[in-house]
Amino acid sequence: MFNESAPLSPSPYDHLPLTFPRRKTRPVRVGNIVVGGDHPVVVQSMITAETRNVADCVRQITEMARKGAEIVRVTTPTLMEAHCLGEIKEILRKRLVNVPLVADVHHQGSEIAQVVAQFVDKVRLNPGLFVFRKMRGRAEEYSADEIADEQAAIEASLLPVITTCRERDIAMRIGVNHGSLAERMLVTHGDTPAGMVESALEYIRICERHDYRNLIISLKASRVPVMLAANRLMVRAMEAEGMDYPLHLGVTEAGDGQYARVKSTTGIGTLLAEGIGDTIRVSLSEDPVNELPVCYEILQALGLRKTQVEYIACPSCGRTKFDLPTVLREVRNATSHLIGLDIAVMGCIVNGPGEMADADYGYVGKAGGLITLYRKREPLKTVPQEQGVSELIALIKADGMWREPKAGVAE
Repeated sequence: MFNESAPLSPSPYDHLPLTFPRRKTRPVRVGNIVVGGDHPVVVQSMITAETRNVADCVRQITEMARKGAEIVRVTTPTLMEAHCLGEIKEILRKRLVNVPLVADVHHQGSEIAQVVAQFVDKVRLNPGLFVFRKMRGRAEEYSADEIADEQAAIEASLLPVITTCRERDIAMRIGVNHGSLAERMLVTHGDTPAGMVESALEYIRICERHDYRNLIISLKASRVPVMLAANRLMVRAMEAEGMDYPLHLGVTEAGDGQYARVKSTTGIGTLLAEGIGDTIRVSLSEDPVNELPVCYEILQALGLRKTQVEYIACPSCGRTKFDLPTVLREVRNATSHLIGLDIAVMGCIVNGPGEMADADYGYVGKAGGLITLYRKREPLKTVPQEQGVSELIALIKADGMWREPKAGVAE
């Protein structure tokens, strides 16, 4: 029988860190942003405007930069779009919009990539499409000579791009998609994470042979288990070959709405919690601006970035001494601009003080229409509920932690 008075034995998990240490990666510069190394996990997205519509692209990129996108990607399916992206970059420069731009290059991309690498801060290549060969439904194994021929063709196409990227000292993303593996990879490795990893490694090895290492790697899939397995396997494969390239995380084609957000958070958040990942994109079938809050909230939840006030609030129950959703909304409206603070709103004294998780300030319900304000775990004063929010603000001001909200931020 459990003895409540007996001391608990030490847990075998007590010594474990709260989060996994981040995987050690090389820093790779993308414009004015650095991905990897000791730098914060970077948030990026991709515009949906047609690249030929220069004005629309400039507008969308500018909006995304203002909303927090730290890197923005633009598709360049043809040479025309590649030249348009040069014009877009120049207009942004003149308008002092300094967000780094990535050119997304796909089918038969060598010539396009060489052109666009003259303008942008990073070129993204898809190994399954860069030297494109139409699927033929082949089942028999590739011979050593056939593999060598294909690899030689890839190197011949990739080398001019490597040369331009190296001369301009810009980055390249080797971005593998589960849904667009080359037929040779499918025949050799199957429709598996192993095929995705080998596809990336083939391109990395070519880059390294030509002394080019400004690389960022991604392995994306629309199914979370495949995405997780591929990235974990990629980490092990790179460690085995002495590689330390940063990883770009994302669940591709996640869809829209709540499920897409859950799906993306499950994949990206799981790997980040394991210390894997240096830059992230949440892919939504919505306005790309909507991707940015999800990215930042994933990072905030894991303690990797602090971009908003952290509110700790109980789900409410029969012990709650006030209308908790209303009070939480009032507290949020008054304090949401105080980025960096942790504020708790707890319904009762039973679990409130212990569950505030060392919040900077606490607002805890008591009987008789009262609330108690806390600094950390220290109770400071008990006041009537109707004075709670104003007294909380007064406390924050007294501690020198208050600043006035910017114009347009609700109080």
